[in-house]
Parts: sequence; structure tokens; C-alpha cells
Amino acid sequence: PAGAAAAPLPEEDCMKLNPSFVGIALSSLLAIDLWASKRLGVCAGEGSAWGSARPLMKVIEVSGHGIPWLLGTFYGLCQSDSSAAREVLLNLLFALLLDLVMVAVVKGLVKRPRPTHNKMDMFVTISVDKYSFPSGHATRAALVCRFVLRHLVLAVPLRVLVVLWALIVSISRVMLGRHNMTDVLFGLLLGYALYGVVEHCWLSPATAPALFTLW
Repeated sequence: PAGAAAAPLPEEDCMKLNPSFVGIALSSLLAIDLWASKRLGVCAGEGSAWGSARPLMKVIEVSGHGIPWLLGTFYGLCQSDSSAAREVLLNLLFALLLDLVMVAVVKGLVKRPRPTHNKMDMFVTISVDKYSFPSGHATRAALVCRFVLRHLVLAVPLRVLVVLWALIVSISRVMLGRHNMTDVLFGLLLGYALYGVVEHCWLSPATAPALFTLW
């Protein structure tokens, strides 16, 4: 009837008109992430601010790629004549495979596209690599770094170099425009956590005798 008070909005419509603080905060953080990542993508192309350093960044990219690490670990495993070394290398191989699977699963679930300023010229990619979250290089760098520091006896300068390598590989992902900062940060956290899984499931002649009979 005319002059009657307007009916109250349904609760779900009120929620849409009054977004939560958490939603606003997440949207703001996402916007900051995209803005800062684009500003830091100084090697994203030859015409970028640091475009001349792009070839060096791509060499660093290859150093953190999964294929060289898998091939190198498998070759070392086949060539090793020490039972202790074979145990370490077999677990490193397990860690690298676990890393590839977990990153692929998360990327497939999240399906976050690569930054718009990324030039898709990466070394040996698969279909899931069109997605950005998380950074597989950052995950691998953190995982390998923890593994090496724990299981290899290295002098202090070499230990520092291993940590620096992991940090440089991770930073290069944003500089090359491959990833946003949150992709890299989550990748580092995931790699750190995956190492704990590897330690918990450590393969040894006692726990996995069938695997050790192959070598």
C-alpha cells in the first residue's frame, strides 16, 4: 500500500551492502601485493628498468628449476658408492618429487594467473605453470636450503651462500615478473613446512628396504 514503510532487506543483501572488515582488508592487501609486485618487476622485459640484468636473472631461475635438481640428484644417486650418501640423495629425490606434486596441486586449486607484466619465456614449463600461486622456485629453494643445511657438513661461508642462493632465487621471481610477492612468501613457507614432512617420513634401509635394494 502507498505510504507503507519499505520492507527490510533480507539478511544476505545486507551482508553484500556491508562487506566485512576481513573482506576489505584482504582486498586491500591484494591490491597492495599487485601494485608492489609490478613495481618490483624491474627485469620483467628487456625494456624494463633493469632489463639488462634479465639474462642473469634467468640463469638464477634455471638454478632453482626442478628439472636440473631432479636430474642431478638422480645421477648422484646412481653414481654414489656410499650407503650414507645414497640415503641422503634418495630422501632429497623424495623431497623434490613431493615439492613438485604439492606445488602442482595448490596451483591447480587456486588457479591464480601470472602477473600481467610477465613474459612467458620460462625454461621447460608444464600446463600448471600458467598459474602463479605459489612460486615453485621459492618452495624448492626453501626446501633444498633446509635439507642441505641439515644433512651436509659445510663450512660457515658455504652455509651462508646456500641461504643467499635461496633468497636470491625467491627475489628473482618477483624481479622477473613471474610471481607476485605473496606467491613467493607462501612458497617459502610451504617449502619450509615440506622439509618437516620429509624429516618425518625419512626413508632409510629400515623403513623402506625395497627402495634401497635398487641401488
